[in-house]
Amino acid sequence: MAIPTSRTKDKAEIRINYEKCTVCGSCVNVCKDFSLKIVNQKVVVSDTPCFGCIACGHCMAVCPSDAIEIHGRMLSPDNMFVLPDIEKSTDYDELLALLQCRRSIREFKDKPVSEELINKILEAAKTAPMGLPPSDVNVLVLDSKEKVQGFATDYCNFLKRMKWLVSDWFIALMRPFWGKPMDEMFKGFVRPLFDIYLGNMDKGINLVNYDAPLAMYFYGSPYTDPADPIVAATYAMIAAESLGLGTCMLGGVHPLIQSGKKAKKFREQQGIKFASREGLFVIFGYSNVKYLKGIHRNFASVEAIPIHSV
Repeated sequence: MAIPTSRTKDKAEIRINYEKCTVCGSCVNVCKDFSLKIVNQKVVVSDTPCFGCIACGHCMAVCPSDAIEIHGRMLSPDNMFVLPDIEKSTDYDELLALLQCRRSIREFKDKPVSEELINKILEAAKTAPMGLPPSDVNVLVLDSKEKVQGFATDYCNFLKRMKWLVSDWFIALMRPFWGKPMDEMFKGFVRPLFDIYLGNMDKGINLVNYDAPLAMYFYGSPYTDPADPIVAATYAMIAAESLGLGTCMLGGVHPLIQSGKKAKKFREQQGIKFASREGLFVIFGYSNVKYLKGIHRNFASVEAIPIHSV
């Protein structure tokens, strides 16, 4: 058995066409599972791999004579395509300009996002790197303003049943267990967030997802690399920006729908398949505002590790 995911628990099958193989060694060089080796001037499947073929596809992608095929773990030769010419890709300055123009948009025109654009966003997001193939990222797509509003209403009703989570007694009880940073986060962010969401929703103002015409929730499974949903969501945001859409990450939903019976029931009602260590909601739409300036941001720290002499 190879490394398990929610989609498969078997290793993939490696097939080598010896009539095509020139023993160039490219496949052996890129296989970091060490599933391939050269024995007596012949590429063979190793009997001592690290895990067994995980179907990363590198060997097929690098083989100049199409002599190797991978079957299994949601991969086959039918999934391969010829890479576009490098001239068709963007250069650094163009990419940086696109990234600099992206702002967190919460004011949207009352204009739907077409199915064509939704599919383009998802197609781009599927190219995101992952910790382990096949991808264990799941995407919940709310493809209309009505669906987005319905989710926000359901979420606020869920929060009303969870208000004990931000009560004084519960925060005081948990303080010794979750430490000062989490205590400060609950007092300074989570508790006010409950009041903001619920108080405004009672007035008919949706500050959960801002009545966006499109929302996507990227989440994983119990097997997922925690970074995978976040990276995929980021790719989706960049793709949407290139298509003329505004986007915004929403951090106030995912953490609160992961634990407990009420959260499980809410996920089931919304069609969310798994609790997920990490996940991210992103809203999309045509911006109703025009920003004229960007903001220079910086990291908390950037440290170069010095070379240590032996």
